[in-house]
Amino acid sequence: MRILTLARDLTRRKARERSGLFVAEGVRTVEELLASPLRIVGALTCDLVDRTPRGAALAAQLHARDLEVVRVSEREFLSATDTEQPQGVLAIAEQPQATLDGLGVGPTARLLVLDGIQDPGNVGTLLRTAAALGVDATLVLPGTVDPWNAKVVRSAVGIQFRHRTISCTEEALGAFLGAAGVPLWGAAAEGTPVETLVPPARLALAVGNEGAGLKPSVRDACAGLVALPMAPGVESLNVAVAAGIALYALRPRA
Repeated sequence: MRILTLARDLTRRKARERSGLFVAEGVRTVEELLASPLRIVGALTCDLVDRTPRGAALAAQLHARDLEVVRVSEREFLSATDTEQPQGVLAIAEQPQATLDGLGVGPTARLLVLDGIQDPGNVGTLLRTAAALGVDATLVLPGTVDPWNAKVVRSAVGIQFRHRTISCTEEALGAFLGAAGVPLWGAAAEGTPVETLVPPARLALAVGNEGAGLKPSVRDACAGLVALPMAPGVESLNVAVAAGIALYALRPRA
């Protein structure tokens, strides 16, 4: 039952950080994991996975790999997940070793910076949005939910397996952007309307906490602030929606 114990342990952020492992749960997310280059440590299944042909096929695919695949009872499986409607399959894999030192910055680089985003669903959507819009990497500052939290991985449908997602400190971020010549802009209600701006060739966009916005220290590090003008009576947008609009508006010009 090593895999079951490990899956339970990896519900804690400290365990994920210590081990460098994460849990991918659900049929589609595990399919994405199998298609990625990440090393899979093992998998856990229960009878729920056999309720659909796609789930049963995935279970067979896992068993065909040279992996430790453990079949457990539904009750045991539920003890390793907080999903309301689990699909009876999860896999444990190694997190990619992405670092700022290994991040190349092209002439039209776009980076997304997450500052204090608390909702796993928002972080997952932000990662998928960044990947869809061609953002080179998402940089995650302290105070943001762990991008390898199972809820984030599930919400992002495993986009982290392909999209570079790097956790770093504010100090490391500032040093990296300065050395790479990438200005940092922040999303804020009092910023300049985004449609009036001509973005620089390289750009990092920071988005802040769902309620409080950017931390003062991050705001102070920004070379400029951008805003999305909205209709009267509308105070704000969901952070993932707002970031998607801003990233699209600030995309590199041909």
